[in-house]
Amino acid sequence: MNSMNHQGYTARIEYDERDNIFVGRLLGIRAIISFHGQTVKELRKEFEHAVDDYLVECSEKGVSPERPASGKLLLRVSPEVHGRAMVVAQASGKSLNQWVAEVLERAVTAEA
Repeated sequence: MNSMNHQGYTARIEYDERDNIFVGRLLGIRAIISFHGQTVKELRKEFEHAVDDYLVECSEKGVSPERPASGKLLLRVSPEVHGRAMVVAQASGKSLNQWVAEVLERAVTAEA
């Protein structure tokens, strides 16, 4: 995935062959925030402008801007997977939370 990051926000970038432009959309929040540009430089500028405008608008309205992640993750798995994960975590001298966080970190790093 092609992406850009600014102030903790990530955008997915795609190329629109029909219109001959790059198009981006913020990920991880419910608000639909998109932007576009004909060059990478223009796209970067529009992305930063879109994020900054979103943050200003939230401030003016007195609402907290959505953040892509809070750091809390509710995960439902089968009791068997839960049990095996707990055993593996304990065997490695870690809490289940520490172990899962490390496994997720490795998985998302491998994807990048």
